[in-house]
Amino acid sequence: MTVKVKEKGLAIELPCESGSMPRNYPLEKIRNIGIIAHIDAGKTTVTERILFHTGRTYKIGQVDEGTTVMDWMDLEKQRGITIVSAATTCYWQDHRINIIDTPGHVDFTAEVERSLRVLDGGVVVFDAVSGVEAQSETVWRQANKYGVPRICFINKMDRTGANFERCIKMIRERLAAKPVAVQCPIGKEDTFAGVVDLVSNRAFFMTGEKDGRYEEGEIPAAERERVARYRQELIETLSEEDDHIMNSYLEGKEISVEQIKKAIRSVTLANKAIPVLCGSALKHKGVTLLLDAVVDYLPSPLDMPPVIAIDLHSGEGVVRPVSDEAPFSALAFKVVADPFIGRLVYLRVYSGRLKEGSQVYNATKQQRERIGRLVLMNANRYEELEEADAGAIIATMGLKNTFTGDTLCTMTQPILLESIKFPEPVISVAIEPKSRADQDKMGQALQKLAEEDPTFRVSYNNDTGQTVISGMGELHLDVIVSRMMSEYKVSAQVGNPRVAFKEALKRKVRVEGKFVRQSGGHGQYGHVWVEFEPLERNAGFVFEDKIKGGAIPRTYISAAGSGIKEATETGGLKGYPVVDVKATVVDGSYHDVDSSEMAYKMAGSIAFKEALAKSGTVVLEPVMKMEVVSPEGFMGDIIGDLNSRRGQIQGIDTTGDTVTIKALVPLAETFGYATTLRSITQGRATYALEFHEYQEVPESVMAQLK
Repeated sequence: MTVKVKEKGLAIELPCESGSMPRNYPLEKIRNIGIIAHIDAGKTTVTERILFHTGRTYKIGQVDEGTTVMDWMDLEKQRGITIVSAATTCYWQDHRINIIDTPGHVDFTAEVERSLRVLDGGVVVFDAVSGVEAQSETVWRQANKYGVPRICFINKMDRTGANFERCIKMIRERLAAKPVAVQCPIGKEDTFAGVVDLVSNRAFFMTGEKDGRYEEGEIPAAERERVARYRQELIETLSEEDDHIMNSYLEGKEISVEQIKKAIRSVTLANKAIPVLCGSALKHKGVTLLLDAVVDYLPSPLDMPPVIAIDLHSGEGVVRPVSDEAPFSALAFKVVADPFIGRLVYLRVYSGRLKEGSQVYNATKQQRERIGRLVLMNANRYEELEEADAGAIIATMGLKNTFTGDTLCTMTQPILLESIKFPEPVISVAIEPKSRADQDKMGQALQKLAEEDPTFRVSYNNDTGQTVISGMGELHLDVIVSRMMSEYKVSAQVGNPRVAFKEALKRKVRVEGKFVRQSGGHGQYGHVWVEFEPLERNAGFVFEDKIKGGAIPRTYISAAGSGIKEATETGGLKGYPVVDVKATVVDGSYHDVDSSEMAYKMAGSIAFKEALAKSGTVVLEPVMKMEVVSPEGFMGDIIGDLNSRRGQIQGIDTTGDTVTIKALVPLAETFGYATTLRSITQGRATYALEFHEYQEVPESVMAQLK
């Protein structure tokens, strides 16, 4: 059988194994999983080996050589890192596995966020030497947020310094999880020879370093005591959650492999324990056993709770069962503006069927859309489909007004699914085209890149006449600019990074906003009394109506709220957006003839400016969580440098001769830190940054702000 695949506009005939055309696969035999981890833990290598062993690819891709399927962008090949999440589909033991390989760098955390929102299960990859790292904690929290069942794969067991027991301890302590080993390694570092499957109590010796073959045999005598201890822990953990295992264990009966597998699957789906496997993806060790675990322990769409949505007609919650016969519903979780094939929108189908050419309803935008071609993605290649079923992760062409987080559903039964929330950008740079010819091209390129990435923002500063782009970090913006130049052929100059400062009110105030204009004929009249008060950090903007007795009509009150909200975005006393504020309209008046929505919008804006003058503001700056890993001998120099950057040391962990320093550092003080760290540690230290929160800027620093 062959399947028509298109890459960069070219049609290619590729061989395809029988039965691998999209579905007929029953729902219980589908796995939607994500590969998530800290940067350099080996996610893409794991995914590449999975594709090879499932017959999806016939040549092994290497990250170092830039030949991987999943890291298909030129920038990913050049930098050796994953920048955008890539989707693919493979087949194992008569199951269809939809995989999303996600980035590990904190600047691209939105890619992980939107992937976990639509996935049923996750494989969390850890470096056997480093264990739980900074971004490991971030992706773990994201998985907890969406209740995603997961299994752990401790990778790179053949590296010097690999320590299986330490990794499990770190998962337990740093992630507050309940790891349970279902495998343990045979040997370690350069003597790593295979694994013992604690479920079947058999040893698997990995003999083929390029084909993943293994030989099943007896457990080596030197490992038996350790294996017995691990298996005892496995049975005891399962007996706490499973009555059948408990009874057999207490009565001293033999517990079958099927019973143990069923119990492991049960605790995994309930997020009561996390199965832990190990191997070395680069050497193909343990990858096929990982695939077995994905099939055995991770959920199918049927195992996940049915999706709960809001009925647009009644405003009440409705349940959409995971069924092909239910009304169609899907969530758009990713948009890609491909220069060769056009605009692709990635969808997770939660219920019903979707056919090519059908008309759907975008409940978020309240617009009709027509589905173009349906495709099953394999990184940047795709296979055309005629129909997508419940549980599928596919992409479609032709949707013009659908963006990340939008709900697609049937016209007759419109519902709204929970959208995806993304962090706010924390860093900005000014960007200017080098020539007049680049001006229009730059605008179009930035618009398309902003459609793809919800954490990337484009704005225009009227005061300076500059286009300002904002993102999650220096690497994020560097990649955006590089993509603009390479993919869209735009030449541009980039300014120095700037921090996205914000302002907040100091105290609660009550102010009047009045807008009156008389011009001989029909005039303008808007009048409100508003109470403004500061809120706790990250509370956002809250608007409340406490008008009594109909002093102002409802439509004018909402108009005043719009005017206040727009004014907060325009800027406070220092010109930065004002955040974490509550505005309550408590009184006012209106004119039968002259009042209008525009007048009350202006009155709301005037009231806000009065509140700024009366309350005063404090300036807030983004503070980052920093984790520095370094040889112990450089600890004093690193701490001294962090203190000079207004850093607050949160903790120091020592493992052997390596220290991990955790600190909170203002983003404004982190620019150029990579160069300084290399200089004071002879290039032997690494660091990771993650946004923590906005904090008030000290008085001593305020004077330096323009």
